[in-house]
Amino acid sequence: MNNFIASLTPTITRFVLVVSTSFTLSIAHADELKDISQLADQGQTSVALDKVNTYIAANPKNAQALFMKGVLLAEQGRRDDAIKTFTEVTEKFPNLPEPYNNLAVLYADQGQFDKARKALETAIKTHPSYATAHENLGDIYARMASDAYDKALQLDPSNARAQGKLSLIKNLFGTGNKTTSAASKDAAKK
Repeated sequence: MNNFIASLTPTITRFVLVVSTSFTLSIAHADELKDISQLADQGQTSVALDKVNTYIAANPKNAQALFMKGVLLAEQGRRDDAIKTFTEVTEKFPNLPEPYNNLAVLYADQGQFDKARKALETAIKTHPSYATAHENLGDIYARMASDAYDKALQLDPSNARAQGKLSLIKNLFGTGNKTTSAASKDAAKK
């Protein structure tokens, strides 16, 4: 889970999904969650998800466990369930920026760029120096600009200005659908 790579469908853009947080825990709780994280790292996400659900049943106010559940759901491709979980985390712990960031990544994956933008803006309001959210917000704006230039070209294929701007964005972010991102513990602490 510490090196989670999320393949996202939006072209041009690269979004960073945060997989660990800087929450503080007691040693016993940290060990149990560390064990769950190791299961996920070993590819046993279903077992890890079962264990984190059991943990959450006993510790419903544990932000890191809820966050971990969202990451595990996202890793399993259960995007809607992950969105529900991260939304729950933002409702219970509105001052944590990481869940908003991950919501934004999931929304972007679904092409819901306005929702992604709003989630990232909230992440930045809660933690103005959160570099990952700023980077992702820039990517969202670039994606939205790309879509607008595409639309301009559909309406007027001879629009050289729109074509030039679209080319700049594509060159800036590379080409194709290879929109992957890696997150690490360091990214979560920014």
